[in-house]
Amino acid sequence: MSSASVEPPDTAVLVDDRQDVAVDRDAIVDAATRCLQGEGASGELSISLVTVQEMADLHERYLHEDGPTDVLSFPQGEDGLLGDVVICPPFAAANNDDLDAELRLLVVHGILHLLGHDHEDDDERAAMWAKQEAYAGVRVP
Repeated sequence: MSSASVEPPDTAVLVDDRQDVAVDRDAIVDAATRCLQGEGASGELSISLVTVQEMADLHERYLHEDGPTDVLSFPQGEDGLLGDVVICPPFAAANNDDLDAELRLLVVHGILHLLGHDHEDDDERAAMWAKQEAYAGVRVP
């Protein structure tokens, strides 16, 4: 459990790892940085890697839904803060045999939500999925 950061011009990506699954933090930061640069976004982004219990608590508290999920986004949008992306690697591991690929996809997915993208209709979904594939290097089914 540790923190890592990288700072391209006008951007800071901070990672707080509060769970026990081994992850490639550098790959997560690289995917986040590619996405932010590709979207022309600058500011501070926080990425928290959390346990199943912490994610379930957040999911219940903020979305009023039971149980854990793989990723949540909390936009800030003020004072240079883009927001927080919270990812649950133990839960995400069930979605893909390649956890590193899944985590890159989830961080990009979370960032795109912070930046106002959505996937409620087919056109929005197609556009968001194309961006995810480009930034994460992971094909979305």
